[in-house]
Amino acid sequence: MVGLAPVARPATYQDVLDAPSHMVAEVLAGTLYTHPRPASRHARASSIIGGELVGPFDRGYNGPGGWWILDEPELHLGADIVVPDVAGWRRETMPDYPDAAYFEIAPDWVCEVLSPSTRRLDQSEKRTIYARVGVSHLWFVDPDAQTLEAFELRQGQWVLLTTLSDEAAVSLPPFEAITFPLDALWP
Repeated sequence: MVGLAPVARPATYQDVLDAPSHMVAEVLAGTLYTHPRPASRHARASSIIGGELVGPFDRGYNGPGGWWILDEPELHLGADIVVPDVAGWRRETMPDYPDAAYFEIAPDWVCEVLSPSTRRLDQSEKRTIYARVGVSHLWFVDPDAQTLEAFELRQGQWVLLTTLSDEAAVSLPPFEAITFPLDALWP
């Protein structure tokens, strides 16, 4: 008699909770992925983007306000658990800031800073999840290539708006009310 191989179960939130604390854990299409916290160039790019946006959009200083901007929020989007580098919600989308360990409302904007360990997941599985849940804007920042790609979701498909490089001025939807230099993201 031939034995049956055990059936792998889909990963759950408990798997995320059980992951080592020094790792970022995500569940994408039922599979648990873990990776180390961002390296220094990655962390700088993510921090600068958040810093540029929090004042004018989250706090309303010298800008329109009306957003919640967060670094590395844990998002529970159906069965998927994702942790983007930076995300933002219009306050119309999420009027009340939740007192919870994670967010169940899809953000309006997500920024993923690409690294060798996360590039494939960010540009494939996570991009697909973001489209499925209706994230309107997606930015990919690449510290190695020193580029920023901005996408907009139109009829369920990602449309590339632009690719910026070098010393380009960043003034892109949904944050075109401000401008900052792309090269500020790099050390």
